[in-house]
Amino acid sequence: MTFHIRPIEKKDNTQISLVIKSVFREFKIDLPGTVYTDPTTDHLFELFQTSGSCYWVAQEGKNLLGGCGIFPTKGLPIGCVELVKFYLNPIARGKGLGKTLLEKSIASAREMGYKQVYLESFPELGKAVGMYEKAGFKKLDKAMGNSGHYACTIWMLLDL
Repeated sequence: MTFHIRPIEKKDNTQISLVIKSVFREFKIDLPGTVYTDPTTDHLFELFQTSGSCYWVAQEGKNLLGGCGIFPTKGLPIGCVELVKFYLNPIARGKGLGKTLLEKSIASAREMGYKQVYLESFPELGKAVGMYEKAGFKKLDKAMGNSGHYACTIWMLLDL
């Protein structure tokens, strides 16, 4: 698989939203209080114009395979950023692409001066949770910040 990782562009909004929402349907977590119903999911380019954020997409030819970013979610402690909207098309899984996107997002957080990276997830996304643990994320007992994604039941934090 030959892929290219680049910053999100406006033209990517529809395709990346379709990838994200299809993953939620695949794992049967297409619930209220998730990224699935979050209106910003359809406008990621605009969302990631926010200072202190960035979003990376993986592309193969004309197809977007997935993406991952960091966002300064309201309510997080100073120096902490949230890893967000990290989803891959099924054909792109198990090939190192997820790890590459995760590492790129963590490197971006370091470059921007963040000291911690927080994330929210689901037990249904067990392979992703395992990847986070291998990257050094530790599970938390409760949510941090005000993401609005109240349906998530796994919260993790990485000290940079």
